[in-house]
Amino acid sequence: MSAWVQGGTEAPSARAALADGWAMLGRHLRRVRHAPAIVVLTQTMPIVFLLFFGYVFGSALAMPGADYRAFLVPGLLVATAAGGLMTGMMQAAQDAHRGVMDRFRTLPMSRAAVPLGQALADVLVSAVGMVPLLLTGLAMGWRIEGTAWEALGAVGLLLLFRFATTWAGILLGLSSRSEEAAGQLGSASFMLPLLSNAYIPTEGLPGWLRTVAEWNPISAVTTAVRELFGNASAPADAAWPVAHPVAGAVLWSLLLIALFAPPAVRRYARG
Repeated sequence: MSAWVQGGTEAPSARAALADGWAMLGRHLRRVRHAPAIVVLTQTMPIVFLLFFGYVFGSALAMPGADYRAFLVPGLLVATAAGGLMTGMMQAAQDAHRGVMDRFRTLPMSRAAVPLGQALADVLVSAVGMVPLLLTGLAMGWRIEGTAWEALGAVGLLLLFRFATTWAGILLGLSSRSEEAAGQLGSASFMLPLLSNAYIPTEGLPGWLRTVAEWNPISAVTTAVRELFGNASAPADAAWPVAHPVAGAVLWSLLLIALFAPPAVRRYARG
């Protein structure tokens, strides 16, 4: 058994981490099947928001020269991707505080396997859950105006961002004091899309608030998805991540993974 498996500091190889993470993927998918409530909540709320904002507030929030529903659907897709923060946090906290991860640490496998398996399972579940939201948007009149390759790029960007936010949630969940604390913090994460351009344009916000909103990673990803779907172009006078949305969205996602994935693995290894 390697020093890493025994609790040392030797880093596992990438191949071992991927192989063991793939093995843990099945466990996390079965877990979702037996406890679907959180998935149903995070996947149905964006549809409720789409119907509510699209039909109830649609006329009041209409923008000159633009269809608000075409503006809204990409924003809700990104808000759903950002929900990886909440699901990652709550699932990791549940395993940590119920002793499940203590049992996993006794197994001869890479220390990255359990959090990696959770992150990969979350991305797969998110990909499936994205379909009803897309279909609802199409039924309401939203259309993909870009090319097929650009649309696939938008979906790939959404899944990359979901993967990144899930790692952030895993670290916070492993660091939480209790399941209840993780649940409260996870529920508060729904505020993050409100401080972005997911639901409203940032051009009319006060200067300081616009700066905060445009440096929110959600804003860059939302603008990139809108641009790739052909629904809107990036504003030229925005902050750099929003003015260069595809590059900004990829860089934000990679930065979040780099910031949260290694500490999450170390936190899991320490117990």
